[in-house]
Amino acid sequence: MVIMERLKSPPPLMIVSDLDHTMVDHQDHDNLSLLRFNSLWEEAYRRDSLLVFSTARSPILYKELRKEKPLLTPDVIITSIGTEIAFGNSMVPDHSWVETLNTGKWNREIVLEETSKFPELTLQPKTEQRLHKISFYIDEGKGEAVTKELSQLLEKRGLDVKIIHSWGKNLDVIPRGGGKGEALEYLLKKLKAEGMFPVNTLACGDSEHDAELFSIPDVHGVMVSNSQEELLKWHTENALNNSKLIHSSERCADGILQAIDYFKLGPTLSPRDASEFLNGKTDTANPGQEVLRFYLFYERLRRGEIKKYEAYIDSFKESCDQDAVFFHPSGAEKSLRDTFDELRKYNGDQSGKKFWVWVDQVLVINNIPGKCTVKFDKWEQCEDERKCCTTTVEFTSKGGECLVWEQVKQIWSEESELNDENSCWII
Repeated sequence: MVIMERLKSPPPLMIVSDLDHTMVDHQDHDNLSLLRFNSLWEEAYRRDSLLVFSTARSPILYKELRKEKPLLTPDVIITSIGTEIAFGNSMVPDHSWVETLNTGKWNREIVLEETSKFPELTLQPKTEQRLHKISFYIDEGKGEAVTKELSQLLEKRGLDVKIIHSWGKNLDVIPRGGGKGEALEYLLKKLKAEGMFPVNTLACGDSEHDAELFSIPDVHGVMVSNSQEELLKWHTENALNNSKLIHSSERCADGILQAIDYFKLGPTLSPRDASEFLNGKTDTANPGQEVLRFYLFYERLRRGEIKKYEAYIDSFKESCDQDAVFFHPSGAEKSLRDTFDELRKYNGDQSGKKFWVWVDQVLVINNIPGKCTVKFDKWEQCEDERKCCTTTVEFTSKGGECLVWEQVKQIWSEESELNDENSCWII
């Protein structure tokens, strides 16, 4: 697995989260809860823990969501209601999981033939029709009756499937061996075989699709406060005495943070909420903190939210080596100290606008005594335009007490939305 390349010991925490209405709050147009989670994950968990997204979306619609919301890059992405698993940045598919599903009693043609007999069902768009998932819209109030009758018809045809009715309007047919729960069990077995079984696993969801996640032994679970009635009903009927499963009082990503705190799985104070984070001293053992600190300052500077911004700029300048260099993604080379100094003229230039900055995949890629390199993706969004640069920062340390900026190098990411105005990229 791709993720094994960076793990040196079993991850202290693996979060397995649904996306829509769980990690992503579609009512939070400023994405505050998601950005809060992002900064905490990158600061406290990214270097040694695992982030898994488990969604009903197809890979195509998942990529569309990434263009709409400031999502982090997960270590593992489980799509199409647990029928597809992929790893890493490039979404390398798990072919063993495909073979596992192929061994079951599954036949797409028979499913399509039998479902065509139900006028209550309408096929969803082609993007949602996958090798091991067939998806329909269903007329309101028809879910229970159609599920029962269709299940009997498919069983008579020799198939062994799951029929999942959700949101009152969706009906999905997948192999019996598929599903979010089975995909998670498969992943856990795979990690165990590699000697990387997580110390703690937290499953997070809001709909009946996610109920399977909460049925796996020894997995902590959180139903976010905005969970659907179908999931809450399932909880009442099947898991009322499960002490490892809670119903949070907070929505979406904030509910996930609440669960981390409730189960004592690790830190929960996001750098975005820590009043002293910008003033704090970076842990030299975690140089990613310095990256987070700078870009949180950068966002707030441009939003005009920092009164004594000049003192912060002076502090960052002082933490630079005299000869520190910045390589702009345009190819230009300039003094890093001068680049920091020029930030003064950008104070408040994005005030009143929808302007956010976040960093993704913050990892130390080279760490030797007295020197380290941090690599990450730096994202910037203003209104509907998004830009991203893959960034490397080289630090040295003085006596192991403080970090010194030596070099920043940025190149445009393939995911960046490039246009003629990208010359305004600052750092």
